Amino acid sequence: MTETISRKISVRRYCPSDLPSMIRIWNEVVEEGTAFPQEECLDETEAAEFFGSQSYCGVAEDEKGRILGLYILHPNNVGRCGHISNASYAVSSGVRGCHIGEKLVVDSIRQARLQGFRILQFNAVVASNLHARHLYERIGFRQLGTIPGGFRMRDGSFEDICLYFIEVNDPA
Repeated sequence: MTETISRKISVRRYCPSDLPSMIRIWNEVVEEGTAFPQEECLDETEAAEFFGSQSYCGVAEDEKGRILGLYILHPNNVGRCGHISNASYAVSSGVRGCHIGEKLVVDSIRQARLQGFRILQFNAVVASNLHARHLYERIGFRQLGTIPGGFRMRDGSFEDICLYFIEVNDPA
């Protein structure tokens, strides 16, 4: 069941007081075992280090200050490929389907540009994550290809992953 949420949702840089909500949302996705490569949940110490080490972390919050989702943005690689960024998104299960993910993705594109990246690339979008894939394609991401059996689901089965990218400095 989806929670009732306000139409006024903003995305901003995270602050340390957001960590308990961020941990809850991040760990929920990890435990579902169908989207993130991580298998272990974050504790408070690990989360502070993990989120603090990113190039940027954004949180979506409503006017009551409730954190509804988040994203992390960081380099996809180093050196000659350091201009390519990567991001991951997590939305609280109770508010999925309320366009929070779209706000997070759009903000991450803007932040990638501001951070000096030229490209935002997703390395492992699980093929069955159709809502995310449709969102990315609607925003303008292009699929690079598919890696057969590239993701091990929580139940031990393997599923294809799709690679996507968008040029963040592209005016289109």
